Amino acid sequence: MPLIVPLLVALLLVGCGGGGGASSSSGGGTGGTVSTPTTPTSVYAKPALEALSQADVEAVIAHGVAEARARGLPAVIAVVDRVGNVLAVYSMAGARATAMTRAGAAGNTDAQGVQFPAALGAISKAVTGAYLSSAGNAFSTRTASMIVQAQFPPSKNSIGLESGPLFGVQFSQLPCSDLNTRFAGGLIGPKRSPLGLAADPGGFPLYKNGVLVGGVGIMADGDYGLDPETSDIDLDDEEAIALAATFGFDAPVTIRADRISVDGTTLRYSDADAASLKSTPASAPGFATLGAVGSLTPVAGFYGGGTSAGTAYGSEASGIRAATLAEFNNPDAYVLSDGAGNNRFPVRAGTDSEAGTPLSVAEVKALLEEGFKIMTRARAQIRQPLDSRAQVSLSVVDTRGTVLGVVRSPDAPIFGIDVALQKARSVAFLSGRFAASDLAAVTTAAGGADANVRDFVTRTNAFFGNGDFLTGKYAISNRAIGNVARPYFPDGEVARPNGPLSRPAAQFSPFSTGLQSALIVQNLVQVLNGGDPQRCTFLPATAGGSNRLANGLQIFPGAVPVYRGSTLVGAIGVSGDGIDQDDMISFLGANNAGVRVGGISLPPAAIRSDQIVVALSGSSGVRLRFVNCPFAPFLDTADQNVCQAL
Repeated sequence: MPLIVPLLVALLLVGCGGGGGASSSSGGGTGGTVSTPTTPTSVYAKPALEALSQADVEAVIAHGVAEARARGLPAVIAVVDRVGNVLAVYSMAGARATAMTRAGAAGNTDAQGVQFPAALGAISKAVTGAYLSSAGNAFSTRTASMIVQAQFPPSKNSIGLESGPLFGVQFSQLPCSDLNTRFAGGLIGPKRSPLGLAADPGGFPLYKNGVLVGGVGIMADGDYGLDPETSDIDLDDEEAIALAATFGFDAPVTIRADRISVDGTTLRYSDADAASLKSTPASAPGFATLGAVGSLTPVAGFYGGGTSAGTAYGSEASGIRAATLAEFNNPDAYVLSDGAGNNRFPVRAGTDSEAGTPLSVAEVKALLEEGFKIMTRARAQIRQPLDSRAQVSLSVVDTRGTVLGVVRSPDAPIFGIDVALQKARSVAFLSGRFAASDLAAVTTAAGGADANVRDFVTRTNAFFGNGDFLTGKYAISNRAIGNVARPYFPDGEVARPNGPLSRPAAQFSPFSTGLQSALIVQNLVQVLNGGDPQRCTFLPATAGGSNRLANGLQIFPGAVPVYRGSTLVGAIGVSGDGIDQDDMISFLGANNAGVRVGGISLPPAAIRSDQIVVALSGSSGVRLRFVNCPFAPFLDTADQNVCQAL
């Protein structure tokens, strides 16, 4: 039986990390004592205030309809703007009204084999294309498929490789999120997505004059799945229809996913190309001539009908705008707004008196500002041109998961807003003393016991051989959560059993990851049945009235807990331009904030998750990780090992 043993020497998981252990970097450097600018100056270009016009939206639909007709496959076509407002949903006559998530090989666990209105899938694909992209990267739902599967790259030839770098991101932007806004709230974003992010080919971003302005998504074949094989060309009708729809609004070639590599693997953007289209988008009949070909169809909770112009990202109306210096002391900062000039998540003090001395306003401000400074110096991983600055979203929470502040850079991908909050809440939850008891108290929507969730407590205790992991004894980072939320432990070793927060490999899919999906599947069902849950999970309410994972659990890296001495007081989460960058920004941001204001710090090295070593047969033990900082991390210095020895 595996045991937690504090070994000094252990077999490391693939990819070393900082935070009390060896760094992934090599060469000399200044460790974590990295200087940061004392006077912030603007270093980012702000996106131009471009938006899709009503005529643009209708042109996108018309181009898609022409390709669908040429293929004899009636489709549902959805168009959204950059912050997720649904601008149109067009259903062609004869289009399938419903679709189904890909069924599991060993039964329909969690969100596998779920039937839903096809329009919800089309909206989710459009949102994915818009939310994963930026001025420096254009990602499609095929790109998403590649980075969320059990091996990276996904292929029958990939046995023994680690899971995708954004494994779990599909369960973000959830329709139950308490951060993402609703249709009834006007144009402000980011809007929720009906099914989270999509991995089914058929969703692309839309660009206008080189500026990201939205996304388009197609549902036509009834199958909402993914591409498990990236070593061949996948001829997908939905992707071809979506590609035709982007005509005149297609992503710049230089920033498409197939110009970006992760860990030496070039990402995929589209297996369809202009030569494979069966229509000629430039001569497609106009929207006004479509007549009985189809109609614009309202979608309850997401779209009211008709075609609308998009809102320009960065404007007050979009809900994401430049911060005033009174709101955040950096000229490059953006915040979430209510559309009337008010910051939705201004910096505030912690609410959790049970944690001892809660985080103060000065401490929260220091965490966000110091993390922001590290971001401005960091080299991006998923952005063109090479050597661009990283752009991310940052969130700070207290031990209840209450949002204490949200800030982002001008062009950070939109998906990172919700994900950064998920990450912060996830590490605060699993580092806290309430994790086991809260999970054991989860009920169903009807109020009964939810064994589907509660079973993970039993599994986790059995895996580690004791109850230490879920009771606050250790400071658990998001990288460590990911270590034990994979279908094999260690990640990629297919002869091993699953981690305790994952489904067994036979039950696993991107629709059924484990605790992450089990926590929110009831909320998804509520939405599909016409409900509108205002928060995710059925965890018990805190004294503040919400629950600690109100927008769901996240299981890929980019967050660390924050301590006052040996007491957990909150967490910082980061998401945007690469998971190692996210780790570094959260880690060094927390460290530098503690140096700046005193009183708070990274967790003591002796209780960090990289002190947990799991004894496995045939090995001397496998150590969990805390963070994994990138090689050559900064643009302004040659420092290496920047997370070591902190």
